[in-house]
Amino acid sequence: PDLRGYGDTEKPLEVEAYDVLTLASDLVALVNALGEEHAILVGHDWGSMLAATASLLRPDMFRALALLSVPFMPRRRIRPAAQFHTLTQERHFYQDYFQPIGRIESEVEADMHRAMLGILYTGSAACREHPEHRRKGFITFEKSTRFVDNLAIPESLPSWLTNEDLETFVDQFSRGGFAGPINWYRNIDRNWTLTAFLDGARIQQPTMFAAGESDGVIRMAKMEYETLEINVPKLWKKTLIRDAGHWLQQEQPHETSQLLIEFLQQPQVISQLS
Repeated sequence: PDLRGYGDTEKPLEVEAYDVLTLASDLVALVNALGEEHAILVGHDWGSMLAATASLLRPDMFRALALLSVPFMPRRRIRPAAQFHTLTQERHFYQDYFQPIGRIESEVEADMHRAMLGILYTGSAACREHPEHRRKGFITFEKSTRFVDNLAIPESLPSWLTNEDLETFVDQFSRGGFAGPINWYRNIDRNWTLTAFLDGARIQQPTMFAAGESDGVIRMAKMEYETLEINVPKLWKKTLIRDAGHWLQQEQPHETSQLLIEFLQQPQVISQLS
């Protein structure tokens, strides 16, 4: 489904309309609207973080999880705003860069086609393997530059990205804008405050994790990746997929789908649905 702020969904103007508890409520409402009692969540990046939170809040409804790219990230003791202050002493950190309202929106919306191509390509394994493009990156970047200045732009589309797919993204974001999706980032610190009751919580449902070998998130969340078995006691498997970056379900769709199918066929997952 398109989540709040994306695609054809409603896009409230208030930043506070995108906190993680509200987003989790949207998932519950979706399951109820479909007339179902429970569901398995498959989430990528922000979707993974949302799926993890929803599973902690409603284990009765969300019986199993597949987390892609972003491993389960237990609530840290240091609030994100304090981490941003430490991380941004010398360089921009993209999550902090997204906080001022309007800055990143104006950058990407000035040339949506270039921005979408650059975001997709720069996060991929193809970019990391390119001798010149691999120097580009937007997780951290020089303070004298903008976010969009640090996007690598390929001369031709990578094999996993069709022009039709790219134009679909461009069309959706051109009509809806980036404010809604970026507001997810603007709730990072607020989410930390709202979820104090989840401090120390572990995911108890059957769970799988997969990411691309070249995904920068794995380096960012190294500690969370290495401690997945502790924080997710019923972890079925964690897999790094070769020749894939951040967009593993697009870069290596067959391998990603096979992992999901194998996970869904596990007895411990099937038993959760009865």
